[in-house]
Amino acid sequence: MVPNIIRVVYISTYLDLSFKTTRLMVSLMDAEVVKKLKSIVGENHVLQTSIDGYLYDETPETVRPMPSKDVVIVRPSKPEEISKILKLANEGEIPVVVRGGGTGLSGGAIPITSSIVISMDRLNKIIEIDTENLVAVCEAGVTLRELLEEVDKIPGLSFPPHPGHEGAHIGGLVVNNAGGARAVKYGIMRNYVVGLEIVLPDGEILELGGKVIKNATGYDLLHLIVGSEGTLCVVTKVILKLVPEPGATYTLVIPFESTEDAVKTVPDILRSGIIPLAIEYMDIGAIKAGERVTGKNWPYRGGEAHLMIIVDGKNEDELIESSEKIERIAKEHNAIEVFVGTSKREQRDILDIRSLIYEGLKGDTIELLDVSVPIASIPEYVKRCQEAAERIGIEVLTYGHAGDGNIHQQILKSGLEEVEWRKRYEEFKEFAFNLAKELGGYITGEHGVGIVKKRDMYKTMPKRAVELMKAIKRAFDPNDILNPGKVVDL
Repeated sequence: MVPNIIRVVYISTYLDLSFKTTRLMVSLMDAEVVKKLKSIVGENHVLQTSIDGYLYDETPETVRPMPSKDVVIVRPSKPEEISKILKLANEGEIPVVVRGGGTGLSGGAIPITSSIVISMDRLNKIIEIDTENLVAVCEAGVTLRELLEEVDKIPGLSFPPHPGHEGAHIGGLVVNNAGGARAVKYGIMRNYVVGLEIVLPDGEILELGGKVIKNATGYDLLHLIVGSEGTLCVVTKVILKLVPEPGATYTLVIPFESTEDAVKTVPDILRSGIIPLAIEYMDIGAIKAGERVTGKNWPYRGGEAHLMIIVDGKNEDELIESSEKIERIAKEHNAIEVFVGTSKREQRDILDIRSLIYEGLKGDTIELLDVSVPIASIPEYVKRCQEAAERIGIEVLTYGHAGDGNIHQQILKSGLEEVEWRKRYEEFKEFAFNLAKELGGYITGEHGVGIVKKRDMYKTMPKRAVELMKAIKRAFDPNDILNPGKVVDL
């Protein structure tokens, strides 16, 4: 029997707002626990020094991890080792945090208690690309980049979702139900997950789904795991649906003098019968940030608001027809100009600028919000948030996936003193989340709740819905060892 580590109540500071949370406070991870972990995975794969890189993800400075002396990193290579780790942790009621590529933005992979951190980087095998059943089978530690490169070797097949950083692990993308720019046409991770291998907190290994397309057998436990943020189980293997290769693409850049004109163009494009691969909205400040970090130039330097639209087609005639139709609609909404990137280099440069907006202002960023609202409500949401930011006196850059209503808002310090930016940030965030709820939306479209948005979820979700989430958490993880303090509190 592994002795329980003493539980105490610890007062944490989250943007100067104190709240109570149960944490495991020890000066060092218990030596007996460490010894048993080494017997499971090998001494070289249990780390206790030089581990700061495992304690953070891409979340801005709203979450503080535990000191490294209170965390032990374990690097298993197979599900059976994870099973033994979880049995040990469950017996001793020791928190476990699963870490993938560290690309999250809600603090979901940050250990906020003394924890065993399971790094998935050694579960990195692509098991097969099944061209008969049109699926890819891979371990959870495979990166998105590795999967895309392997699928690209198969003529005629593709994995269309591209949810952000290509260094993200597939398992992480699954448990966060990641989205990305291509969700307009091809959907999000949930649409591609057909099978999972998971390890439950008590160590049992369970297979869910498989290579089948349809399954109506009982409750859909498979898709309950998708988006669970590491709080219910550890995902070790994923079976993903593949689809025919989309064909060639054009990338359109369309500047407007006003945000309202830009965002009102989006519903009309979708109603026209064209389903673009991506429809991205960016204000000019966000574009300049992307230019700075990439060293590349956006096709047009004027205008207050821009749309970036990617269309795909089987041939050039189809691409030209779609582009011309979009141009007509955009001009009806007062577009300044329509630029069409046709070469791979032009399109890559445009996409790089869009993709690295966050990086361009990372050091000045307080938080990156990612609310989701109905598409028709985007103009109202953006306009009212801009007015609120001006009234509150805080700089907010707006961009995101306009084609599916997922708006990103990068809140900046902009030279404000710490006490002041913290106060203004909380005021703006509360306004934005309440507005999203008022318009029939939600506080997060793809980044997840993690620790950063947990209190806001409690304020904006129906009380009964939160109670049901807690009941599900108890059913899977009665000892609350998996990612405690994230999403819901037991």
